[in-house]
Amino acid sequence: MLTNPVILSVLVMSILCLLKLNVILSLLIAALVGGLAAGMPIADTMKVLIGGMGGNSETALSYILLGALAAAIHTTGVAEILAKKISGWVKGKGIILVGIIAIVSIFSQNLIPVHIAFIPILIPPLIMVMNKLKIDRRAVACALTFGLKAPYVALPVGFGLMFHNIIRDEMIANGMPVVTGDIWRVMWLPGLSMVIGLLIAILFTYRKPREYVDLEGEVDKGTSKETEVIIKMNRTHWVSLIGAVSALVIQIKFESLPLGAIVSLAIMVIFGAIRWKDIDSIINSGIGMMGFIAFVMLAASGYGAVLRETGGVQALVEGAAGLMGGSKLIAASIMVLVGLIITIGIGTSFGTIPIIAAIYVPLASIIGFSIPATIILIGTAAALGDAGSPASDSTLGPTAGLNVDGKHDHIWDTCVPTFIHYNIPLLIAGILGAMIF
Repeated sequence: MLTNPVILSVLVMSILCLLKLNVILSLLIAALVGGLAAGMPIADTMKVLIGGMGGNSETALSYILLGALAAAIHTTGVAEILAKKISGWVKGKGIILVGIIAIVSIFSQNLIPVHIAFIPILIPPLIMVMNKLKIDRRAVACALTFGLKAPYVALPVGFGLMFHNIIRDEMIANGMPVVTGDIWRVMWLPGLSMVIGLLIAILFTYRKPREYVDLEGEVDKGTSKETEVIIKMNRTHWVSLIGAVSALVIQIKFESLPLGAIVSLAIMVIFGAIRWKDIDSIINSGIGMMGFIAFVMLAASGYGAVLRETGGVQALVEGAAGLMGGSKLIAASIMVLVGLIITIGIGTSFGTIPIIAAIYVPLASIIGFSIPATIILIGTAAALGDAGSPASDSTLGPTAGLNVDGKHDHIWDTCVPTFIHYNIPLLIAGILGAMIF
């Protein structure tokens, strides 16, 4: 097990990231280590890596265009008006602002399923408000990641319906008949564990005030005259809002985030919210804001392809089965831990389900787990690692919004806090659920 290429590769990636090596370089080096451990020639490993990058090409393009859209909306000033409105609502209480951000993030997964699209638009204008309230951005990162992840874990709506249907389909494909309604009836427990993790993060771990130097180089000591000025909505602001809403409508109707962003930008150009001569600078700003994340997602897709090509994932699951010894407690613990390793490596809970279900379904039957227990084992094993993975959009998205001023570290301020506050509760919930259901 210790020489398994997946385990070695994920360990290398995690250690390099914790040592603050660039995430893209960490992924590339970890991919080479995984390939070499599996006996793959370096040239073949690189071919698989590069070939696999296409798996996240639409996501990468979406991030670039989202960055451009966020820059365009910022240029019109409408985001600042929204930030001032929210600042008034929180009435100087940082915990209320963190709660609002968590609620908006939850809605982005089900009520208005835009996933991380709202982050580069909403969060950067709120940075100065967070600085004024001395909010620890690690709490905000936990709030954002909670909203991006907990709804699909527990609720069968929006992205959660997709997640639950994948669990259903893969269990049926491997000989265990279930319906979608069976999934949420047990996955509420992992969802509840994440609520507990969120409350611990915002009420205890990161509640103390934390000062950040703002973009002007001064610590905001109070409300300036500029922040007291009431900005009224004008034609430019309304066009910007119409463009933003259009992006949402197009995305939902055509299931294409890049198309929605392009249409939104076109509306703002045609109706004069942004000038033709400013398009280049807006696109450049978008690349500056989201380009790094786009390349991380490309590298992560290639990295996942290498891990699958090594055959180490299948060997890892099968090897874990041999360690269980017929004990339900040991079996549940190993099964969720294997899911954690796989998901941290490939960065997607949705993509982990087909990998583990093929082994977990027959294995759970042999050991004597019930159907509900098998559901919670597969669902939790897949969900584990999404929070905390350097290559997951559940962590990359929050970092993109919170690090616009360079004061928020992706690994230590997003990945480590979300790993601790969500993966540990999920581990406990998965094991406990498997024993009681």
